[in-house]
Amino acid sequence: MTATTAPAPAASATARSRADEPTGTVVLENVTKRFGTAVAVDNITLHVEPGEFLSLLGPSGCGKTTTLRMLAGFEQPDEGSIRISGQDVLGIPPYKRNVNTVFQAYALFPHLTIAENVAYGLQQTKVPKAEIRTRVADALDMVRMRTFADRKPQQLSGGQQQRIALARALVNRPSVLLLDEPLGALDRQLREEMQLELKLLQSRVGISFIFVTHDQHEALSMSDRIAIMREGRIEQLADADTIYGAPTNAYVAGFIGQQNFFEATAKDATTATSAVGPVTTASANPAVHAGDAIVAAVRPEFVQLAAPSGDKKAPGRANVFDGTILSSSHLGETVQFLIDLGNDVSVQARLPTPSAPRLSEGDRATVTFSPDSVQFFPSESTAPQHDQNKE
Repeated sequence: MTATTAPAPAASATARSRADEPTGTVVLENVTKRFGTAVAVDNITLHVEPGEFLSLLGPSGCGKTTTLRMLAGFEQPDEGSIRISGQDVLGIPPYKRNVNTVFQAYALFPHLTIAENVAYGLQQTKVPKAEIRTRVADALDMVRMRTFADRKPQQLSGGQQQRIALARALVNRPSVLLLDEPLGALDRQLREEMQLELKLLQSRVGISFIFVTHDQHEALSMSDRIAIMREGRIEQLADADTIYGAPTNAYVAGFIGQQNFFEATAKDATTATSAVGPVTTASANPAVHAGDAIVAAVRPEFVQLAAPSGDKKAPGRANVFDGTILSSSHLGETVQFLIDLGNDVSVQARLPTPSAPRLSEGDRATVTFSPDSVQFFPSESTAPQHDQNKE
């Protein structure tokens, strides 16, 4: 889609550049980007530290790729400012920015050797031949591909080609590396291997990485911080532990990992009544008030499951429910259960295989979870709960 607004004029570098922002710093302030009447990025502010690995995570259409394209210079914001290493880059073309971009498509030249592919950008900028040889060798060493220097791209696997694409970007010594879903074309096992390698590589070179993905596992495994995006806005910006354990709203809670949501009515900030019984949390949400429609969230790994003991359950006991096993799935180190609690409410439990009860479809079971594992959110921010890794 082509923007109908005119490109932003080049800003005065002296007016907006910041000498106190070191190399590798990225700052977006109140940035908005529209395509016609559609707002792709909606007044976002973001500060990336030098050497940080930051992921932009969200579903298709949330604005993450548009944000990356504005950093690269392929799009210009309609409002706001962008600084890279202290320099205002509005109006500066991509080839004059000290950034490089790695895309999902490797775009290697098939008629050139691996070394020639990596050297191409340096040759275009008239770097001396001796320096090119040294820098190409160093870049290939970074990605452990020097022994493949004389091969052609078609002789390499997908993972090897992706390493070459990274080497080609790193050989230019950018202050910031932008990565637009670079692992999306790889199979699952190779993708997981490349996630580990990419994080190790980033730690070694010390360059700021801004990584766009719709895959929560990629973001959680590699990032120093994650920006969860929705409809052009940043819902939460934090490290993986905080995003997973203390989401700011139900959208983030449901987007990251699996989540059980109980629709309920709050009695106060820590107790609520659901269709299957009372639910309590140990952490009061100041946005929740008596009488509010809420969702109570608990992750499957915090749900305990046992065969009924035969003792009569105390009436009205919070976070304790009787149900029927709908299915059980052996996932290797864990066993996943789906339990029907009645009243169109079901809950998922994921238990370590050695301690998981031997329950099958149709068996009765008792579900419990601690108030410490429950979070309350206003219901209007309920998140999607299914197929969270799909665009």
